[in-house]
Amino acid sequence: MKLAILGAGPGGYVAAIKAAQLRAQVTVIEDTEVGGTCLNRGCIPTKALIASSEMLARVRELEKFGIELKGEITPNLSKIIERKNKIVNTQVRGIRGLLKSWGITLKEGRGVLLSPEEIEVTAKDGSKEKITADRIIIATGSRPAQIPAFPFDGNRIISSDEALKLTDIPKSLLIVGAGVIGCEFACIYKELGSEVTIVEMLARAVATEDIEISELLERELKKKKIKLYTNVRVERVDIKDDGVHAFLSDGKEIVVEKTLVSIGRAFNSDGIGLEAIGINKGNRGEIIVNEQMETNVHGVYAIGDVIGGILLAHVASREGIIAARNVMGGDEKIDYSVIPTTIFTSPEIASVGLREHQAAEKGIKVRTGHFQFRALGKAHALGEITGLIKIVSDEASDRILGAHIIGPHASDLIHEAALAIKTGLKTKDIAETIHAHPTLSEGIMEAAEDVHGEAIHVPKKEI
Repeated sequence: MKLAILGAGPGGYVAAIKAAQLRAQVTVIEDTEVGGTCLNRGCIPTKALIASSEMLARVRELEKFGIELKGEITPNLSKIIERKNKIVNTQVRGIRGLLKSWGITLKEGRGVLLSPEEIEVTAKDGSKEKITADRIIIATGSRPAQIPAFPFDGNRIISSDEALKLTDIPKSLLIVGAGVIGCEFACIYKELGSEVTIVEMLARAVATEDIEISELLERELKKKKIKLYTNVRVERVDIKDDGVHAFLSDGKEIVVEKTLVSIGRAFNSDGIGLEAIGINKGNRGEIIVNEQMETNVHGVYAIGDVIGGILLAHVASREGIIAARNVMGGDEKIDYSVIPTTIFTSPEIASVGLREHQAAEKGIKVRTGHFQFRALGKAHALGEITGLIKIVSDEASDRILGAHIIGPHASDLIHEAALAIKTGLKTKDIAETIHAHPTLSEGIMEAAEDVHGEAIHVPKKEI
């Protein structure tokens, strides 16, 4: 089986390796760099910046740990960016090495579909080459969304791409959108020294999360002196000599040095030949696929951000594995019901399964359990006591429906709950599983115990 994959992001390169493991002859076509948005302009570079900003925050608290450090502590953005680039380059080399080790051919250039079996690749020097294949997987990803109200210039009005390349810390920064990207960058640049303001048209920050989680994050943003305006939109922005002037729907005017627009993603489905071979797209430009990740054109599959589902790297990777198996004769579907999500704000957020309000909308009666990080000895030892663990369970069956965490290492802790939901465990199953002490994971156990009012380290509730 000859397989061609258009795009080498977390969906494309994972699909390529899985197909090669299944004995396919694989060619991957990539017009920028392997790793896609996640590695080059998203997950990894932002986490590198977050690591630097969190290290800065920790160093500023050294006296709390009994450590004395003399002298001024200042961030050097150029060195922070240099470290970020080094991490990205190391990961890029790693992926290239993986592709080579599995005998996968990498074609560097822009690919355009000519037929369900042929792709034309235009290299950076302008030369063209045609790749033939029995099957094709489209994994072209997404890019920052742009709308006319925000004329990107890459300098004063920027996207997340440019926010990863700044050489100077802006004195003031307006972030349009309090979603995942907006809140992460708010925490990064506030710690580095910017005065940060966020404007969100919805009623709360990170509105996809459980309401209690959003409320706690908003309190933490306020403590950091990050200004957050919700239920308001930016009507227009003007670039003037003294900065970017943003005019809000409530009549307020905000003047800042730079404006970061993080209002979502646009799909990379244009200019790749979809129309020529009749592949169906949705009204947002997303490629439509069935449960096996196949488009309406036989033998052509699509995965990752470009299909407009859950825009997460780990989802794209799983879709890539499913598509590769199906290309090689399988008939598999992806289970979207248990997808852990992570937000690397300060503190971190992680969720899996149903939010409490979602369960209510479905007519499910639930019980909830809560546990505060400040009740954990390990959290005090780490000096990170802010946060909450919440478990949502079905009242009738006691099965765990969702888990929501805001606090230290939330992104690592969430997977115990994901496995519990995946395997249909009850809160009693986690509550009766001995957890090592002292650990942060004890909080999961205690939240599960609290569903039935049996948590040990929660004061007795007054009736």
